[in-house]
Amino acid sequence: MIFYSTTKASAPVTMKKATLEGLAPDGGLYVPSEMPRFSAEEISLLESGSFTNIAFAIAKKFVGDEIPLDRLSALIDDCFTFETPLHELDADTFVEELFHGPTLAFKDYGARFLARMTGFYAAEESRMITVLVATSGDTGSAVAYGFHGIPNTRVVLLYPSGKVSHLQEQQLTTAGDNVHALEVKGDFDDCQRLVKQAFVDQSLRQKLTLTSANSINISRLIPQSFYYAWAALQLRQHQSNALPTFSVPSGNYGNLTAGVMAKMMGFPIGGFIAASNANDSVTRYLDEGRFEPRPTIKTLTTAMDVGNPSNFARLLHFYEGDFRKMGVDIAGIAVSDAETVETIRAVHDRYGYIMDPHTAVGYRALEHFRDTRSGAGKPAVVLSTAHPVKFDEAIRTATGKEVPIPESMHDIMNKPKQATLIGNRYEDLAGFLGNLDR
Repeated sequence: MIFYSTTKASAPVTMKKATLEGLAPDGGLYVPSEMPRFSAEEISLLESGSFTNIAFAIAKKFVGDEIPLDRLSALIDDCFTFETPLHELDADTFVEELFHGPTLAFKDYGARFLARMTGFYAAEESRMITVLVATSGDTGSAVAYGFHGIPNTRVVLLYPSGKVSHLQEQQLTTAGDNVHALEVKGDFDDCQRLVKQAFVDQSLRQKLTLTSANSINISRLIPQSFYYAWAALQLRQHQSNALPTFSVPSGNYGNLTAGVMAKMMGFPIGGFIAASNANDSVTRYLDEGRFEPRPTIKTLTTAMDVGNPSNFARLLHFYEGDFRKMGVDIAGIAVSDAETVETIRAVHDRYGYIMDPHTAVGYRALEHFRDTRSGAGKPAVVLSTAHPVKFDEAIRTATGKEVPIPESMHDIMNKPKQATLIGNRYEDLAGFLGNLDR
């Protein structure tokens, strides 16, 4: 398959080049030249398939003959060694738990797939790939452990100082070896800006082969479509032809974009709720038709604290720049911190189920959607993007309960932090990257 930039000022590229470049030379994001489609017959055959069966079916349509099918199948089997359960709250409401991977967050799906794709292509090219990542928490830890030990790769993570949870910081700063953590004096938008500047710095790119593991990288985005397809087909077996609405906690909008791709491919999905916090630039766009990013606002749902989401460019591309077309598929709903805490408490009281704050934003947005659109959102799936232990303070505030730390996290909590503190000027990042090979 061929991919081209959303700005259309760069030459089309293969999957390999799109993966290894991450961001197009013109600063745009890569999108497929045409979205692959699944026929009704193909969908029917996949209904009883395993998660990895569905993942392989989707991946091979994008990868084509660039990777032998047996290698691609083995790569996928190696990625998804954990479950993706649908937890039923009631007959019409499900939570898709995406936090059963090694770092307890949905980012494991994309990061593990991307790491193995990058490793395969890097081995073919016999060169060192430097993976540059801006993170507001879970992306960094997933990338750190997804790429840890992958030959011919090294990772540089940028995260905002003081703006991630303690567990998240421990995860993204303790991998070591080929993983370097940079603690940036600023917010996530500063981290993202620095990464973008590095990708358009031609003098730096002559020295290093740079790619990204953020959702700007198409190989991070494609695997996120797998769990939409999986959930939609699981529900189809139990609820006939009802098309589910997915409520998606949204920050950089890669997760929502992957859902839109799954729907465009032909999987049985009704629509989406873009659930945001106070950083509601896309919500306002869907209401007013004007995209006006604002400075990032710090909230309880730190992974969603993004004032200017990168993947909005892809959404604009898919909907031809028309907010009315986008609004047919996507409803934007913003949720306050106070509502988030109250939702954690209410869901626990009602169902005995503990949600992390981001999942609670998705659930509250679904409630609002149903309240304002009679009969809408049935059935519905709320994406649960992180294990509640990552936000134990918010859980204690809302429910008075402690969330036990999973056994897999005990070793990480006791490891020493390994991070380099830098400023939010591009010169600070460029200086660090320039010394990597010395």
